[in-house]
Amino acid sequence: MVDEPDAPPPHDTNDAPRPARRRSRTAAPAEGGSEKVAPVKKASAKKASPRKSGARKASKAPPRAGTWALRAAKAIGLAAAGLVVVFVALTMIFAVVRPPTTPYMLAESVRQGGVRHTWVPMDRIAPAMALSAVAAEDANFCRHWGLDLDAIRTAIDSRLGGASTISQQVVKNVFLWHGRNWARKSLEAVMTPVVELFWSKRRILEVYLNVAEFDTGVFGVEAAAQHYFGRSAADLTNRQAALLAAILPNPKERSPVDPSAFVNRRANAIADGAATIRGTARASCFM
Repeated sequence: MVDEPDAPPPHDTNDAPRPARRRSRTAAPAEGGSEKVAPVKKASAKKASPRKSGARKASKAPPRAGTWALRAAKAIGLAAAGLVVVFVALTMIFAVVRPPTTPYMLAESVRQGGVRHTWVPMDRIAPAMALSAVAAEDANFCRHWGLDLDAIRTAIDSRLGGASTISQQVVKNVFLWHGRNWARKSLEAVMTPVVELFWSKRRILEVYLNVAEFDTGVFGVEAAAQHYFGRSAADLTNRQAALLAAILPNPKERSPVDPSAFVNRRANAIADGAATIRGTARASCFM
């Protein structure tokens, strides 16, 4: 029997050299080793959250119509509040200080290059003039709080103009503008009770007699007395006072020195009315 050569031993795959493995950064160090492994750094950049990015985009969008309307309403409200404050402040000041001018007087001064106007206190105005003005323009002056509701109802029922009290005319002359329109009349109706609250009836009549127009460019009873009769307001006679009251509220088309038949009749009625209310409750608030 022939002996066969010895076969080589089978190849042990476990003995073959293996490539070195890359040590993981997170792998634990060998026992007893001092090697320190740096922690894995996370990305520092943070992505914007969809909510924040959407909010930024929304902020760049133009405001809606409702936003503009709300802003406009707030602006109008602030402006109105400011005007109310100014009006109340002026009303309180003019209760003791004479108004330097009026919007209408200022406009006429610019248009004509000047006006005639001299302020006089109530005690330098003839009592007949005060009585005649009340008899002509507002017989219930001492009985109402600025608005004569009975006269307003009568004017509405008869579809005639007028029915403005002396207090309303003062508000129109001192604070507002002339002209027939509902905007002015509405403001006048709201503002008149405020003036009545801060001013006495005597003060209201005093201001009225000093700012009323008696001819083109002639304002106030002192300038009117000098212009028509060559005397001061303190020296007016009963007839002269009645004639001056008779040309109101249309002095540019009426004359107290060359009175028409209408002005004469009106002056006679005013003189009778002034005599009637003298010494009664209708004159107690200003005499």
